[in-house]
Amino acid sequence: MNASFKIFTFNNKSTREVLTVKIPELTDADYGLYIWPCAPVLAQYIWLRKGFITGKKVLEIGAGTALPGIVAAKCGAKVILSDSTNYPLCLDICHKSAELNDVTEISVVGITWGQVTSVLVNLPKLDIVLASDCFYDSKDFEDVVMTLSYVLHRNPNAEVWCTYQERSSERSIEHLLDKWELYGEEVDAPAMDTVTTTFEGHLLHVIKLFIIRLKKEIKPL
Repeated sequence: MNASFKIFTFNNKSTREVLTVKIPELTDADYGLYIWPCAPVLAQYIWLRKGFITGKKVLEIGAGTALPGIVAAKCGAKVILSDSTNYPLCLDICHKSAELNDVTEISVVGITWGQVTSVLVNLPKLDIVLASDCFYDSKDFEDVVMTLSYVLHRNPNAEVWCTYQERSSERSIEHLLDKWELYGEEVDAPAMDTVTTTFEGHLLHVIKLFIIRLKKEIKPL
């Protein structure tokens, strides 16, 4: 795999902790193989909640280059990276990201949105699901929401941390969340002034952050 690399350094002003990660990407390949602007924002959100995420069981869906998942693992979470079984190179680059950052206790599995496979059924108990710019192509929206709904119904106290790049004010998943018995809450995206990086795409776009949960009146599976 011929890949270039981007370096991300996260700083915590209050604790003076610093985390540096190295993420591979294939810029001339399929869109799951390079870093999207949503990823650094979600990674920063995770980093600033290091104390909360330590020890949590985390799944990243549509991981691609896996920046958020790698940061979660470096913060002490037990992480599963996943991407579509239709994109084996994405799974390969997840492995590469883990290897580059010396993250040994991490799993990489194939989960295709909208499909209930043995891998999805046999996932362990989860606390957090990470979704960085999974709502890119509107034809995939319901498949993504269905997968999130399945995971949250099996883990009713879990929540999804989701970053979304605003491309059109007319695009919405609210009706799909309602259909699949979920609800979303927009929260403030983190300031990025404590992140230094060789990638600056996140500075050029409007990135929104949502927390998605199971509707409380719904009985879990």
